[in-house]
Amino acid sequence: MPYYESVFIARQDVSAPQVETLADTFTEIISGGGGSVTKREYWGLRNLAYRIKKNRKGHYMLLNIDAPSEAVQEMERNMRISEDILRYMTIRVEELEEGPSVMARSRSARDDHRPRRDGHQDRGPRRGEGTAKDDQPAEKAQGPAAASDPPAPSGEEQKAKAPPPETGEDKAASDPPAPSGEEQKAKAPPPETGEDKAASETAEDGGGAETATEGDKT
Repeated sequence: MPYYESVFIARQDVSAPQVETLADTFTEIISGGGGSVTKREYWGLRNLAYRIKKNRKGHYMLLNIDAPSEAVQEMERNMRISEDILRYMTIRVEELEEGPSVMARSRSARDDHRPRRDGHQDRGPRRGEGTAKDDQPAEKAQGPAAASDPPAPSGEEQKAKAPPPETGEDKAASDPPAPSGEEQKAKAPPPETGEDKAASETAEDGGGAETATEGDKT
């Protein structure tokens, strides 16, 4: 009998047990047609390349079939009329693959690298949280900077360093003293007497006469 590999995609709303029930139904159809399903693999809920009937994801199932073509055609007819099946594809092969398929191996590899949720495996610190080892270098890095910066003075130290307010006596001591009455009299020019006035007038008259004499000579 010929060999076939058939993959169908169930809609995302159904559960994994319901997908297994669909696979059981198709297996019974193959067995009723004189064939057998040698291997069955569930690939899980996967993203679709494009939306199909408003579904972005689908359950994938692989069936390795050893049956006549009539049984395979009957299985495909039931897949077409099922509302839970989005797509299916059946191809004829020379021989059936033994062991897990490539998709099953890749899925198991992802499951091995995925962290467990039963508490036996440490998931590490959450986002925004650091370990004690990560905090130590930060504290060491802050140490020299903190040592180089002098501490800020307190309120009492600022008051002690501030200059005392200037009093009236200090202001009077800093301003130069005003001259007394005697010093003002000493600095003032002496009053002009009668003799000085007569001498200045004579000098003025003599200058005028000399000017007149020079005019006459000319």
